Amino acid sequence: MRLDPFYLIVDSAAWIERLVPLGVKLVQLRIKELDEASLRREIRASKAVCDRYDCQLIVNDYWRLAIEENCDFIHLGQEDLADADVKAIRTAGLKLGLSTHDDAELETALQAEPDYVALGPIYPTILKAMKWAPQGLDRIAVWKQRVGSIPLVAIGGLTVERIAGVFAQGADSAAVVTDITRNKHPEARMADWLAATTQWR
Repeated sequence: MRLDPFYLIVDSAAWIERLVPLGVKLVQLRIKELDEASLRREIRASKAVCDRYDCQLIVNDYWRLAIEENCDFIHLGQEDLADADVKAIRTAGLKLGLSTHDDAELETALQAEPDYVALGPIYPTILKAMKWAPQGLDRIAVWKQRVGSIPLVAIGGLTVERIAGVFAQGADSAAVVTDITRNKHPEARMADWLAATTQWR
């Protein structure tokens, strides 16, 4: 499979409703600590927008809800992977993306035969506390050699100004959160990202 080089990650259906119509083709809904009924509403609203605009929706963590809501792509962190029923996910026809931060996690991820592998954080990130030091650009090339034909997503501290280096090292897609959602002008910043990633489409 092939991923769009611009991978947006947001924490609400409201963000998806705001940004996807502007040209996003790959978005992850990553919500933490919300009750199940609210999560289900967020997933349904996000899926409706993504279906309308031919955008690939990836649901973070909540694989059971993703199956029940007829989604087709799930992203799991390593702890979530340990608790997830990968066979059920595959039986339901969902594609699977996995986070990795070190060699052991990459081995675990590859055993699950994912549809993409994410490596991070490439640069320091303000999104959440990380026990891993920034990976740096060179690690992308190492990871790409190890994952082979599996798409590789770079994440963590990425900005428009940094993405050329990410793709030069072999990443297939660049994931972004705060460079857009914490920007004073999210739509304009997203347009910059879309323009900057055009050459890798």
